[in-house]
Amino acid sequence: MTKKRTAPSLTLLQAAAGLVGALALSLSSAPALATPEPVHGIAMHGEVKYPPDFSHFDYVNPEAPKGGTLRLSVVANGFDSFNPYVVRGVAAAGVSSYLYDSLLEPSADEPFSEYGLIAESLEVPEDRSYVIFNLREEARFQDGEPITAEDVAFSYRILTTEGHPFYRNYYAEVSDVTVEDSHRVRFDFGDTENRELPLILGQMPILPAHYWQDRDFSSNGLDVPVGSGPYRIGDYEAGRSVTYHRVDDYWARDLGVRKGRFNFDEIRYEYYNDDTVALESFKAGNFDFRQETSAKNWATAYTGNAFDQGNITREAVEHHRPAGMQGFVFNTRKKVFQDRRVREALSYGFDFEWANRNLFFDQYTRTKSYFENSELASSGLPEGRELEILQPFRDQLSSDVFNEPYSPPSTGDSNTLRDNLRQALSLLREAGYGIKDGRMVHQATGEPLSFEVLLFQKSFERVVLPFKRNLERLGIEVTVRLVDSNQYVQRVRNFDFDMITQVLPQSDSPGNEQREYWHSDNADVVGSRNYMGIEDPVVDELVSQVIQAPDRQALIHRVRALDRVLLHGHYVIPHWHLSKDRIAYWNKLKRPEVTPKNGIDLNNWWITP
Repeated sequence: MTKKRTAPSLTLLQAAAGLVGALALSLSSAPALATPEPVHGIAMHGEVKYPPDFSHFDYVNPEAPKGGTLRLSVVANGFDSFNPYVVRGVAAAGVSSYLYDSLLEPSADEPFSEYGLIAESLEVPEDRSYVIFNLREEARFQDGEPITAEDVAFSYRILTTEGHPFYRNYYAEVSDVTVEDSHRVRFDFGDTENRELPLILGQMPILPAHYWQDRDFSSNGLDVPVGSGPYRIGDYEAGRSVTYHRVDDYWARDLGVRKGRFNFDEIRYEYYNDDTVALESFKAGNFDFRQETSAKNWATAYTGNAFDQGNITREAVEHHRPAGMQGFVFNTRKKVFQDRRVREALSYGFDFEWANRNLFFDQYTRTKSYFENSELASSGLPEGRELEILQPFRDQLSSDVFNEPYSPPSTGDSNTLRDNLRQALSLLREAGYGIKDGRMVHQATGEPLSFEVLLFQKSFERVVLPFKRNLERLGIEVTVRLVDSNQYVQRVRNFDFDMITQVLPQSDSPGNEQREYWHSDNADVVGSRNYMGIEDPVVDELVSQVIQAPDRQALIHRVRALDRVLLHGHYVIPHWHLSKDRIAYWNKLKRPEVTPKNGIDLNNWWITP
């Protein structure tokens, strides 16, 4: 039966009127929020380093000459797309770096600050509930068309509806976009405390609406698009090479964020199927610069006449950026890896100390954090503010989070591999496994403990095969499958793997991108970076807290709490890291005297005339 609505009594009406009057008086006497002034830059926390109208970043050479061709190599099985912003296809190297400009440009010598590029200024209130970008009148696409607020709004819409799932997550808390005039656009953020949103919107590549209006964004293939950046696509051979030509009349060339940068007339990428061939090609002078990722190569392969005669410079340049996490990544969508004890047990089969000594010439340090090489890394036991953050989740977390400092298994000190395998066996028995006829099987189902490691780098076999042999001593069957890079990309995008070796990079100011790595919403989204398939409400909440951190100190405590929970989840078997960039280059290349904390950036280099 429907309840009958009755009119309020006179007394209630009078009371309501009084309340409204009091509220109106209160509102009229409350100070209005100040209208924000336009600013040239923005920092995540604190103040920006560079003043208005600064002439150049401190880590560039503003007098660097323009000219020459920079020749680079890519070890991969080619490319089939010039659109790096969609799931489909494999984009050509360099497209996202050179073809498109963004609203703001980050500096490489601050934790997280950005300055106006396409946007001359921005307006942000104290609570960061919205941002307004004021675009430069002179900003142009490479076909001469002006960059307008409509292009900014279009870029946001196309990236979040037809682009890679990353963008839907990255900009998820944008509630409204308003084009206020041809060079002024506003983004509102609704009910959120996400201080990072103005900065990550500043990173958005600005695409030309007039170019894409009659084209399929998701399957553009090798049609050469119109860009907004310092280089345009020139010659290319499908899957084998691509050359970028510097835009002579590039509209932003004299801005402080561009002065001394993008100095090469041409940048050419050649594709190689094999890294050994690529290294020999470099030594023969077929390309100009190489960043070495193999410790063995660095220790033994950089020899020959070009080195003896001083034609090639070889350097290990120190950097201070977070190393992130590299490791064996478990796909917890697979039944075999759904038990945390099994994942932890398998970590005892990787002998880092042996690998570092016998394979890597003792060049590496063991990774013990997802935010390694930064103040964001957790250590010891949680205490102080970090403990307060974790305390409400005590009943949902393993007791190890509170009682055991995380440390990956080691064969240092008095520990041996035999000791570690014995510990692995104990954990596997707790998880219901036992050895039967020489094989590790689940005692209830009889299913063997077996899995596949998917690789695309042949050089990594020498790391995986000793790991495989160690686990075989426990009766665990491990297969290693080597596929080409394109197949690897597609299989990883679709989570079609048991275990992969993967790098999970991090910045000095983690924020919205953490959703992409760890949040439950992305566990089954094709193409997301939640490679492990993590679905944990505690992790979800900690990710939200990281995104909403009000200041730097709060961010540090919240990231450490997230780091600790992820580590004790045993979603990866950590590998190693190096706080130096190992580089070699032919001496026609020159670099600035100052190296920023983020390390080497070729876009600041030049060629000697």
